[in-house]
Amino acid sequence: MSAVRDLGAVVAAAVVLVAGAPAVKAAPSEPCLGTAACTAGLLSDGTPYQFVKPSAWNGVVLVDLDFAAGGLTSPLTAGLVGRGYAVGGTTRTFTGWRIAGAVDNQAAALDRFEAAFGPARWAIAEGRSMGGFVAAGVAQVHPGRFDAAVPMCGGLGGSVGQWNQKLDTVFTLKTLLFRDTALPVTGIPADVPEAQRQWISALAGAQSTREGRARIALAAAIGQLPAWGLAADGGTTPVPRWWDAAGLQNGMYLALAGGPLPYIGQAMSSRRAIEQVTGGNPSWNTGVDYGRQFLSAEPAHRLAVVRLYAEAGLDLGADLRLLAGAPRVAADPAAVRAFAQGLVFTGDLRVPVLTVNGTGDQISTVAQQQSYGELARRAGNGPLVRQTYVRTAGHCTFTVGEQVAAIEKMWHRLRTGHWPDVSPRAMNALAGDGRYVEYGPPRFNRQYAG
Repeated sequence: MSAVRDLGAVVAAAVVLVAGAPAVKAAPSEPCLGTAACTAGLLSDGTPYQFVKPSAWNGVVLVDLDFAAGGLTSPLTAGLVGRGYAVGGTTRTFTGWRIAGAVDNQAAALDRFEAAFGPARWAIAEGRSMGGFVAAGVAQVHPGRFDAAVPMCGGLGGSVGQWNQKLDTVFTLKTLLFRDTALPVTGIPADVPEAQRQWISALAGAQSTREGRARIALAAAIGQLPAWGLAADGGTTPVPRWWDAAGLQNGMYLALAGGPLPYIGQAMSSRRAIEQVTGGNPSWNTGVDYGRQFLSAEPAHRLAVVRLYAEAGLDLGADLRLLAGAPRVAADPAAVRAFAQGLVFTGDLRVPVLTVNGTGDQISTVAQQQSYGELARRAGNGPLVRQTYVRTAGHCTFTVGEQVAAIEKMWHRLRTGHWPDVSPRAMNALAGDGRYVEYGPPRFNRQYAG
């Protein structure tokens, strides 16, 4: 079988093998990627899975939510297979925001790998974005099947917490800038692209005025967005200095409405999908004090807001009072319960977890990492967690070397039973560049552990 053979053909051929078969039966393995072997098929819910195992296997299998959607031909896979790792996983096609199902599918996919190739010495859940979220979920839900997790750029504030945080940003923007418009905050309409277009157009207009720029900065500070983003073409931009209010504000705007994956765009598309899955609105801001959230924002962001308000001739106190008095958004309790099942993080861990997050990630905001680490420490599981940070803007914009470095460190942890050095210096020595940095994320505003 060719390594680049269309996955649809692979899984279509596997239907006969999987349908009616025992849960752990796997499709036969075939040669691929030189001397490696591949297996592919469908899980019981129709989700595709695929794995590649090198001939010189180190005993580790990496299971990723998104591998079967093109992972076989990725540079990361080539780098990992060349180091002896078996790599594979599923797709999110069938589960989407049904995170509990996606978490369970990782265990089911591992069963298929072992049915084809025999028991793994170590199984590691890993992935990026929703894949990172799912990997952390696997560590919490399936510690009996997986030995470790490496979540990268995952929303580790949990399902409910991270979407409450996104509500804070969008609610603040709507209240201060667009309260007389039909721009949606929740109840996202079916025509998601039009809602995205309207929001991005409105924000571009606001960005053209001093008043708009000041209020965009306040919303970003309240919602704990980074003050660093990608240009419209996806290119990198300079890291703003802490004292550069205009630069920080422009970074906030780029995170919110610029780059290839703007925050506001995902706040429309994913919220629509979540509301469909949960049958209602799972987010709320009843009882939330936005003045307090602003005061707990990163000092440089807070200072930038104060300066921008002064330059625009606006009264910051008046806007915070307007926010305090604005009608709140209440959640649908049934939707909250449904959303919490997939998944809130509680700190209940029995396997080691190494997290990786970009300091300028506008989707998986870096404050969420603080919440995950704190909950683990609170549950007495802090020694099982190590958290690392990469100085990069945009969502999941890691190099292959940076990702391989994290996985290699986790393998060392599994082989020895002790954490290796995961300082920036040690990580960069493996990654081959200098972007891992010392970083302390701000306290997450909307922690929710159920």
